[in-house]
Amino acid sequence: MKKLEFEYGQGTMSACLPDQTDVFIPGETVPDPPCILEDQIEEATRYSVQHPIGMEPLTKLAHKGSKVTIVIPDIVKGGCQPTAHRKVAVKVILEELYQAGVEKKDILLIFSNGLHPRTTAAEMRQILGEHLFCEFYHTNQIISHDSEDWDHLVDLGTTERGDCVIMNKYVYDSDVAILIGHTQGNPYGGYSGGYKHCATGITHWRSIATHHIPSVMHGEDFTPVSGHSLMRHKFNEIGMHMEACMGKKFFGCDAVLDSASRQIEIHSGYIKEMQPLSWKTADQRTYVKWADKKYDVMIFGMPQDFHYGNGMGTNPIQMMQALSAQVIRHKRVMSDRCVILCSSLCNGYFHDERWPYLRELYELFQHDYMNILPDMDKYGELFGTNEEYIRKYRYAGAFHPYHGFSMMSCGHIAEMNTSAIYIVGAQEPGYARGMGLKTRATFEEALEDAMRKYVGPNPNILALPKAFKVSAVHLCRKEDAV
Repeated sequence: MKKLEFEYGQGTMSACLPDQTDVFIPGETVPDPPCILEDQIEEATRYSVQHPIGMEPLTKLAHKGSKVTIVIPDIVKGGCQPTAHRKVAVKVILEELYQAGVEKKDILLIFSNGLHPRTTAAEMRQILGEHLFCEFYHTNQIISHDSEDWDHLVDLGTTERGDCVIMNKYVYDSDVAILIGHTQGNPYGGYSGGYKHCATGITHWRSIATHHIPSVMHGEDFTPVSGHSLMRHKFNEIGMHMEACMGKKFFGCDAVLDSASRQIEIHSGYIKEMQPLSWKTADQRTYVKWADKKYDVMIFGMPQDFHYGNGMGTNPIQMMQALSAQVIRHKRVMSDRCVILCSSLCNGYFHDERWPYLRELYELFQHDYMNILPDMDKYGELFGTNEEYIRKYRYAGAFHPYHGFSMMSCGHIAEMNTSAIYIVGAQEPGYARGMGLKTRATFEEALEDAMRKYVGPNPNILALPKAFKVSAVHLCRKEDAV
């Protein structure tokens, strides 16, 4: 038997699995492409910024009197190490702007949290580092995007497809708008960064409600993950619509990141031309052609605190999103009868401060003909305009209420693509069962039940330790075309 450890709460849970179980850990089983050496990162970033793709460098785009916005991803993305892309890129870009004659007073740093909780001062300090934080925070030149602040939003009408575009007015009004992003594998449209950054990070929920919805996320092109999905096309169209309305291009600076959020490659310039080049290298790290078969059982574990924050691995609706994210990434190696076994405390901790509306959504799901998660979509407008939940988003560190509906749209994908899902070790198993999941005390009991009911006595098993601890890949078979 093969003994493995899987994330569970703040620790791990052991599993004794058959010897033929295959194990994949991102960055270990198949090494990432080599990252840039730490002492060369600043030089590589500066070279990229000074030699942008498809547009003039910042020293020609900006001058004395130019108003500049620098848009930075929130804490959910990218890493906070001393040489993290955000820290280095902001520093280098500021040097270029000052060289062009831009004055410090005309620069505004904006965290692009979208519907995520607005970035706190402590998170700003962690992301930017002490020096940059102190240089700009105390003069009120670091802000977090507020998607409900209509004094600082601008309605740009719709794309040709008819998608609503409402964006941050500071960015719209600036003379130079800079997007610092990460080209890192993402189940929503293939990669973070590029036009996804502005389409989700500096918009309003009505814009996000044009793509984070069942009609887009349950389409055949969404799972397995792809950079050619309808969602990705919508991101690109929204970003380019912003550029057309602003009368200027975003200046992008995106880093291709490895499993530890270290820079592999850095690209700057016009996003329409720069994004495809970033993806060429990112594809090597992200779409890993490793498997020589499809798997009937996929096993991983959930910590309590990951990605969206503390409670992600215990809040039942967030759990469903996390389960589905693994399906979206790994569908190419899953058999049609695939079963998931996942350890989770599942203890009923919703983290009501961070997700004040999800307990109410969970209770609604248990009643009134709510048979599958997409049945909940009709409540999106009701929750998205709830003044108390909006107030908590703006002033109390909560997710925007519409964010829960993108979670539920994603959450249904796990049910769509599996025969069964077992939550292992649930302390309050009723929450898992309320989402349509099965429960067992141990991995061994769950596997025995799955073999008896779904996959037979000799299933192909894939174990994914550290599934939520390192930056994931989109696992493929050796013969897959992506």
